[in-house]
Amino acid sequence: MKKLQVAGFLDNSTVNGSGLRSVLFLSGCFHNCPGCHNVDMQDINYGENIGINEIITRIKGNIPIIEGVTISGGEPFEQWENLLPLLQEIKKESLTCWVYTGYTYSEINSNKNFSKLLPWIDVLVEGPFKEDLLTNDLPYIGSTNQRILLLSRGNINRELHFN
Repeated sequence: MKKLQVAGFLDNSTVNGSGLRSVLFLSGCFHNCPGCHNVDMQDINYGENIGINEIITRIKGNIPIIEGVTISGGEPFEQWENLLPLLQEIKKESLTCWVYTGYTYSEINSNKNFSKLLPWIDVLVEGPFKEDLLTNDLPYIGSTNQRILLLSRGNINRELHFN
């Protein structure tokens, strides 16, 4: 059974994407962004090793209240291989999927493994956190260099702007 190293789980949240969402925080991140607010989650061994079936059961327990699932971290793409089947299961439940990443879309798209996740993601919040570009005025991002991309079958459909 495939497992993910999970740093935390919120059954419902309104600040990690649009609408009411369940949020899965994954462990492991090599970006080491100065000012990161999830420093503990950078350690790949932080949290618990949890089976995908257990995660899906917990998500299903929040339906029909939630409209989607957000995957954050740490860095979700560091666990791409075991994240892929979870994303596929999320889509079977007709839920939207947001993923937060410190990688840019072009970095993900040019990585043969990371790019396998893109067709299963509806919204990609991409780019490393930059402390000198910190913003508390825009929803869903931590620094102004980050972008919110609406994806369609893994390709950029459009970028959301909230200024």
